[in-house]
Amino acid sequence: MTQRTLVLLKPDAVDRGLVGEILGRIERKAGWRIVALELRTLDLDTLRVHYAEHEGRPFYQPLLEFMSGSPSVALVVEGERVVEGMRALAGPTDPIAAAPGSIRGDFGTVVRENLVHASDSEKSAEREIEIFFPTLAGRP
Repeated sequence: MTQRTLVLLKPDAVDRGLVGEILGRIERKAGWRIVALELRTLDLDTLRVHYAEHEGRPFYQPLLEFMSGSPSVALVVEGERVVEGMRALAGPTDPIAAAPGSIRGDFGTVVRENLVHASDSEKSAEREIEIFFPTLAGRP
């Protein structure tokens, strides 16, 4: 089933020059394609909406500061089982637990600055695409 998912290449991925490597991994997945892409410094209002479920947790404020501190790349990827597949490609949040071959397994250094965000479900993907790319919301 064709799906869409939101992917964020976080400031650490941009700052470390890993954008091309990560985009290449996404583009090499058979049947996946990037349908939207933008380099931007994320504003706090957008981040508060995006990370609303984490409000009140100890990592919430440092996460907002990290994510708004320098540019990120926001993109929408479309393809067969792309939500599940992109999560596998990203790897677990903890880079020590992430398998070699995953983005975090190959390039991750710390849990909090973990290079990439990928929607965790189709429902989350729809919500997140609406936040970052409202003109694509609701499109197949």
